Order: sequence, then C-alpha cells, then structure tokens
Amino acid sequence: MNKKALFLFLLLFASRNYAQTPAVLELIKQYQSQGASVADIKQGQELWQQTFQHKSSNKDRSCRLCHGTNLKQNGKHIKTGKIIKPLAPSVNANSLTQAKKIKKWIKRNCKWTIGRECTAQEKVNLLSYISAQ
Repeated sequence: MNKKALFLFLLLFASRNYAQTPAVLELIKQYQSQGASVADIKQGQELWQQTFQHKSSNKDRSCRLCHGTNLKQNGKHIKTGKIIKPLAPSVNANSLTQAKKIKKWIKRNCKWTIGRECTAQEKVNLLSYISAQ
C-alpha cells in the first residue's frame, strides 16, 4: 500500500472512531475560548481512570466506578445503583447530542467525583476521550 493510500485509510479509520457531535464541537470551541488548548484524548482517559478521595466521605471516586472502563457498556451508579446507559457515541446514538445536558452532567459529575468543577482543559479532554469511544 502506498503512502497516500495508507494516509487515506488511516484518516477514514480515525474519523469513524472519533466522531464528535455538533454539541461536543460547540462545547470544545466554548471551552477553548475559556483557555483550553487542543484536546488530548490520552489525558482525558487518564482523568477518567484517576481515583480521587472525596473530602466529605473519605471514599474513593472515579468516573470509571460508575461508568466503567468500557464506555460501550452500561454503567451502574455506585451510590444509587441506577443503570447508566453507555456513554460511547458508537453504541448510544443519544450520547453527547445536547450541549445543555453535557454541561449539566460534566459539572455535576466533576463535583461529585473530583470534588470541584473540572477545568476547561479537563472538559475538552474528557469530551474528546468519550467521543473517541
């Protein structure tokens, strides 16, 4: 396979596995206007995996505790037991489609998990990581 064909194949493959919704693109642009730089999927994944000790309960929390490590599968809220639909847009067509809902849940989940609101850069990285699933 020549270099041009390989490049086109990789571009096509990457675009199929990393499709950001219009809502995500809108939010990334907004967060970049607040100081975030280019999205870093790897940093988003690291933040997703990171464990935080919550100040009020001294219990460990992380995104993966409720949503899991495979975002193509259901999660389960560790406190309420409620089933959480997959976040991966590749298996859940309703995921990441409404900017208002995305903002609400990122704010709520960052506060619950990390103990503070996420920075603009963290939001960009998380959205990019989830979009890539």
